Amino acid sequence: MQSVPPPPHPSAPLEQVVTPAEAAADLLFSLDQRFGLAGRSVLDLGCGTGRLAVGASLLGARPVTGVEVDAALLPLARAAARAAGATVAFRAMEVSEWRRGADVVVMNAPFGAQTRHADRPFWEQAFTLAQVAVGAFASSASRTFIARLALDRGAHVVDVTPVPWNLPRTFAHHRSANVRIAVDRWAIATGTKS
Repeated sequence: MQSVPPPPHPSAPLEQVVTPAEAAADLLFSLDQRFGLAGRSVLDLGCGTGRLAVGASLLGARPVTGVEVDAALLPLARAAARAAGATVAFRAMEVSEWRRGADVVVMNAPFGAQTRHADRPFWEQAFTLAQVAVGAFASSASRTFIARLALDRGAHVVDVTPVPWNLPRTFAHHRSANVRIAVDRWAIATGTKS
């Protein structure tokens, strides 16, 4: 998954940052251990260049779909999937417009650092579309919001684990070469399908 490239010209308003390869692997292995990914459909919301989608496919998920609003990233995602031997269908559209459910939804949604509540449409869609589980990364500041939304949707939080997350200088407004940010890895059982 390390070979999946970052966005070449990341957008600050879209909060396009790279999901660290180790964190992505940990999320997917955790979901595989808890829910089993082999043979399950997986949807990656805001897939960027495809790191989570490619990893899910390599763990045997079928079919795997990545949805991304920035169509310019999808050729990179398709090339990364081909190079890894992964089978992923990538679609260019707003996450809020995607209607087809999946067994498992994965995502590294915007944290809301640039636009307040930018993560909300992602979480709403994740709970609407995930038939078995949601696996995601989120700012630790969002814990209460996510836990309440899960409760409101009849879902069960299985695990919330802080993960090491160093954000390298990505945007013009970043002053430091590297910033450690508080991020959690979530595993949530939606329980609508076993």
